[in-house]
Amino acid sequence: MASSPAFSVAFSSVNTELSVTRPNLVPLNPRLQFRRICDLRVRNFRSSASRNVVSASVSFPAQEVSPSQRRPDELAASIFSKVTQTDRGVTLTKEQHLQVAELTSELSKYCIDSPVTCPLIFGEWDVVYCSNPTSPGGGFRSGFGRLIFKTNEMIQVVEAPDIVRNKVSFSGLGFLDGQVSLKGKLIVLDEKWIKVVFEPPQLKLGSVEFQFGGESEVQLEITYIDDKLRLGKGSRGSVFVFQRRKPIV
Repeated sequence: MASSPAFSVAFSSVNTELSVTRPNLVPLNPRLQFRRICDLRVRNFRSSASRNVVSASVSFPAQEVSPSQRRPDELAASIFSKVTQTDRGVTLTKEQHLQVAELTSELSKYCIDSPVTCPLIFGEWDVVYCSNPTSPGGGFRSGFGRLIFKTNEMIQVVEAPDIVRNKVSFSGLGFLDGQVSLKGKLIVLDEKWIKVVFEPPQLKLGSVEFQFGGESEVQLEITYIDDKLRLGKGSRGSVFVFQRRKPIV
């Protein structure tokens, strides 16, 4: 079957157009070619750097979660992480003390209604933090006292039904071991506050042991308690953090 004239004209026209538009290749001057290659590489480098800047500008660091958005176990972990290896708060800065205060204040919102009647208060506790370094340990924890005496342990034992024993063990001048111990009677004031009346303290230096001073008493508010952590606040506002020494079986 013969092709139609219209189709033949169109096909011929296309072939003719392609044949006349074939590029005329002319070799480039080597210097000009090298310059164009360099210019192209510079443009590629600038384009890549621009993309990196744009990428960096849209990257945002992860923001720290505020204490009010944390669970009780997360707050407790944060408190322990901030007070551990600080000589019970002595080496913390003012700002770090404020951070601990914020965390303990937030955790206290999860305290049970009547913590003084909770059996979790009984047991052996390490005093791991105090906002006022001289509150536990007295003169042994003062600025001058810490130059002579290094605190090894600071323990509070609460025994049922109403006995409290405080013990501070230390080494004096690097070679003399000593210990100050107090025994007191726990008196419940209300659902959160207790008072402890202590007998005169016992001081032990090496093999020598003697009693000194007189009776004393303290009042403490239990602001939070669980199986690992206990928070307290003294009548003068000092914040205490206690960590249970032995897990509850």
